[in-house]
Amino acid sequence: MTESNNGVLVVVEMLDSQPIDLGLEMLGLARRLADSSGGTVTAVAFGTGLETTGELLSAYGADQVLINDHEIFANFHAEAWLPDLSKIVVEVAPALVLIGHSLSGTDLAPRLAYRLDVDVATGCESIDIVNGRPHMTRSCFGGLAREVVTFNKTPAVATIRSKTQEPLTQMMERVGEVQQVNSILDVNSIRTRVIKREREKADGVKLESAKIVIGGGLGLGGPEGFDTLNEIAALVDGAVGASRAACDLDWCPRSYQIGLTGRTVAPELYLAVGISGASHHMAGCGNSKTIVSINSDPDAAIFKSSSFGIVGNSQEIMPALVEEIRKLKA
Repeated sequence: MTESNNGVLVVVEMLDSQPIDLGLEMLGLARRLADSSGGTVTAVAFGTGLETTGELLSAYGADQVLINDHEIFANFHAEAWLPDLSKIVVEVAPALVLIGHSLSGTDLAPRLAYRLDVDVATGCESIDIVNGRPHMTRSCFGGLAREVVTFNKTPAVATIRSKTQEPLTQMMERVGEVQQVNSILDVNSIRTRVIKREREKADGVKLESAKIVIGGGLGLGGPEGFDTLNEIAALVDGAVGASRAACDLDWCPRSYQIGLTGRTVAPELYLAVGISGASHHMAGCGNSKTIVSINSDPDAAIFKSSSFGIVGNSQEIMPALVEEIRKLKA
């Protein structure tokens, strides 16, 4: 590869021709890292209908935006993205490549690292530049501890967990260089085909962006407990999440899962109902500003991370809570 510079390259995932929140969060991280090391920030976007994407990503901190606008990139496909992304990374020669720790990102990042013969750190929560090298902090041992890793090879590839970084304030007067990428993709080289895609319809507020999240666990006693949580979420304009155990039992959709192997949330208020507080769950909600817990076990680990806690049967407490919320709303 070309000798790397101090730059940071960010792969911004698009949804309906708009950057997802995690992409903007990574741009904020990249801007701070580049400013501290004297480097530049390059944003890369794949998709369709990206006419205004360059201007928008520049407003969020990118010095350079590379747009790959083609129908084949309308939906994520690792084999389709990899040839162009690999070429871009070689040409830009950044010191660090940031990819979102999403379903798409965790598929793409290892492939990219293998193609470039470099290393990858997944699920990173923070990155610092120490002696000119990126040091990445991430969870280990199921969220019980944190480890710091760094690499000898460049570029370092890292996936960043959602809600661990703050995006910059949008400034439309911040103008960067925007370029359209000429794809080198040979469509015939793609060995797999996507037969069908079904996007799960989510009613109400999106889980990752909700200011209030109500999470349910085994203490709910069954799937009917989530009916109450959804009722509360509708009253307070919030979203419903769940522990892995509740999802494994099919009490709720898998998309509700919060934790190390699920979604990451950081709401103003996280109401944990019948959730024990295992480390892998707290890895997905530990950055919430206020955590309120309801659990029948006074020794439940969730209370250690809670600002307020109620010891009791959630099946008795939740109907009363719904009634009180209705009174306040009235």
